Amino acid sequence: MNPMPDPHQPTAEKAGQPALDDQARQFLAAVEDAMRTPTSYRDETPVPAIGSALPVPQPGRPPMSQKATDASALMLSAGIASLPLGAAVTGILWASGGADPVVVGMICGAPAALILALSRLVRGVKQAAPDVHHHHYNGDVLQDYRQTTTHTRGVIAHTRNQLPK
Repeated sequence: MNPMPDPHQPTAEKAGQPALDDQARQFLAAVEDAMRTPTSYRDETPVPAIGSALPVPQPGRPPMSQKATDASALMLSAGIASLPLGAAVTGILWASGGADPVVVGMICGAPAALILALSRLVRGVKQAAPDVHHHHYNGDVLQDYRQTTTHTRGVIAHTRNQLPK
């Protein structure tokens, strides 16, 4: 007893139902009608370069200045570069048996203290060195060394500049 009809055997159509070919033609006509109807629209007008709309955040890193992006990349690279060094120090301490908390603290704190001291030294040297200005003149030069004294007083400020006599 087979519940499925044999596809090769002809079947008798029931009264009032259209033939299978008619249903297939109607379905294909409906699909073709749907394909003729536009389902999307692309606006080809050029987008203005500057507008009043707010910038839209893009996926990935958040928007930031070039200086912040450079600093972020530097911090990420330094963090990744510290992994092999940390693994090597861990291996040496484990192999030597000298993994004392004081030793570990000195090993971890010494490079940071050294870098901090060097950065302060470099910053101090940069501030101590005066800028060099070169002035080139053609012709006579008159240098005026007079100083102006300024007094500003009152609710409605009025400034009077006085040249020394």
